[in-house]
Amino acid sequence: MPTDIRAKLSNLDTSAQKARLVIDLVRGKHVQEALDILTFTTKKAAEPIKKLLQSAIANAEENFGVSRDDLYVYRIYADEAPTRKWRRFGARGRFKPILRRRSHITVVLREVE
Repeated sequence: MPTDIRAKLSNLDTSAQKARLVIDLVRGKHVQEALDILTFTTKKAAEPIKKLLQSAIANAEENFGVSRDDLYVYRIYADEAPTRKWRRFGARGRFKPILRRRSHITVVLREVE
């Protein structure tokens, strides 16, 4: 059975829906190609996801002795984190709820057979 190399990012200040737009670009790609895609993606979530991918690559090289040339993005997904909720008062005695959404991102790398 192939070894899974994991890295996890908790409480990214971007909603899971917006993070998934970036994640879908790199799923299934070779890690070097994925890093190149994330470098030139103009979304806010691209930079932290790139750092997470670099961390997973470093884990593979240091802890498992796997070369980065043999790795690809096996799984990558974004889950919803707890939402920070508060309210701002509006006109005529109403209040407007404000939802600050966050996400958890997990990346799993595997060696190419």
